[in-house]
Amino acid sequence: MTGSVRGMAASTPALRFSGPVLPDGGARTFYVRDGRVTYEPTAGSESAAEGWIVPGLVDAHCHLGLGEDGAVSEAETEEQAIADRDAGALLIRDCGSAADTGWIHEREDLPRLIRAGRHIARTRRYIRNYAHEVEPEELGAVVAREAQRGDGWVKLVGDWISREEGDLAPSFPPAAFAHAIAVAHEHGARVTAHCFGHEVLGGLLEAGIDCIEHGTGLREDQIETMAARGVALVPTVMQLDGFPEYAAAGRTRFPAYTSTMTDLYVRRRTTIMAAYEAGVALYAGSDHGGISRHGNLAGEVIAMTALGLPAEYALGAASWRARDWLGWNAGLDEGAPADFVVYDGNPLEDLSLLLRPARVVLRGRVVA
Repeated sequence: MTGSVRGMAASTPALRFSGPVLPDGGARTFYVRDGRVTYEPTAGSESAAEGWIVPGLVDAHCHLGLGEDGAVSEAETEEQAIADRDAGALLIRDCGSAADTGWIHEREDLPRLIRAGRHIARTRRYIRNYAHEVEPEELGAVVAREAQRGDGWVKLVGDWISREEGDLAPSFPPAAFAHAIAVAHEHGARVTAHCFGHEVLGGLLEAGIDCIEHGTGLREDQIETMAARGVALVPTVMQLDGFPEYAAAGRTRFPAYTSTMTDLYVRRRTTIMAAYEAGVALYAGSDHGGISRHGNLAGEVIAMTALGLPAEYALGAASWRARDWLGWNAGLDEGAPADFVVYDGNPLEDLSLLLRPARVVLRGRVVA
């Protein structure tokens, strides 16, 4: 279903759903009325679905409105959002977009969106047309502006290839990062950063960053710091499969970069599992946008379990735990927003079921 579902008539009957509800798996029957969950029997309700019910999926690292060459049209952004929604992603933390996607908030048929604004990178040190490209002395002012424009998050590009050094290098000096994070916090925004390598992480963690994206360069002491300070990690496991291609592209001109990216790729499982075992909170992020297609958050959950994460942990990282982290109802208790996905079987026993939702319910409406 791709059309708008706004304007539900007042006479629309309540919908009834039955089945085991994760995470506890207890069998329940509940009703959806006025966009909310209720357990009070409702006369005249219509049975909408029976099956395994999961709180709305969360994509913690997605890029709506972003294409291979930068911002895309609203029409293409809508297509991206619908692809994610129909796959069950009902809450999306935008992790940097060159497009202004604030209009999505006005669309009740599109996923709930938490925007981080546009990436903020060093001049000529990121993908062309993606980011605000600034020098260190400008960083604080741009962070303040993006914090005010967004929905409580700011996205920094922590490191990228430096052509002068021929390898990954921090985008800004530690003092500039520290000032930027302090400014964001003063404006009530949390900060996350793209980080492939090791060198940039120490300064970011010391400065009080809230989340790390990718995190392939983490070492034991940094993992311990993240766990102790409650810094989240969104490892974007599927995205890491592109590292061999990145490494190959730099082999002739940047052999040190090729070596670094190859090493990060080889150690990716060990790094991510070490973070999990240390108690770092991991969340699922598809990294959709740019050259990556939308609508495959399920693939990220499956990829996380392929590294060794338990199925319940990986699905929670894309549902109830992620919802709680982002300030939304984690479960489907009385009065909770009616955002959930129904499957024909238990996804904890067969994660491939995540690829085939039976019903997707957003704001109390069956949208797919």
